[in-house]
Amino acid sequence: MDKEVIEVPVMSAKVRALGLPCSTAVRANGFVFISATPPVDMVTGEMVRGDIEVQTEASLKALKHCLEAAGTSLDKVVMVRIYAVNSGFYNAINRVYARYFATNPPARSFVPVASWPMEFDIEIECVAVA
Repeated sequence: MDKEVIEVPVMSAKVRALGLPCSTAVRANGFVFISATPPVDMVTGEMVRGDIEVQTEASLKALKHCLEAAGTSLDKVVMVRIYAVNSGFYNAINRVYARYFATNPPARSFVPVASWPMEFDIEIECVAVA
């Protein structure tokens, strides 16, 4: 199995600058794997501040950006995993998420995270067909 690390404009540089030992996007075996994506503005590289709906929107936009950099799209996503600091955010996240995956949504998990050392409240990762 060959694996190809994808350079994602803005996001890959941010990950490197933070010294994180991970790749933003990897293509392997006909799939694209996108690491958990926080609410990062894909123009400035800065974290998007705001309530959970604002952060969810920014995370999904960043996820879309990563997928497109890897040559795929939201309509080819087969699995999504959402990490959030509060299970009470579930309905608000779903309101935003439903706009991005309105028809034939992918399989999905929602994972509340009890301990979170980050400056944001959500990360979203996915697997898509390449």
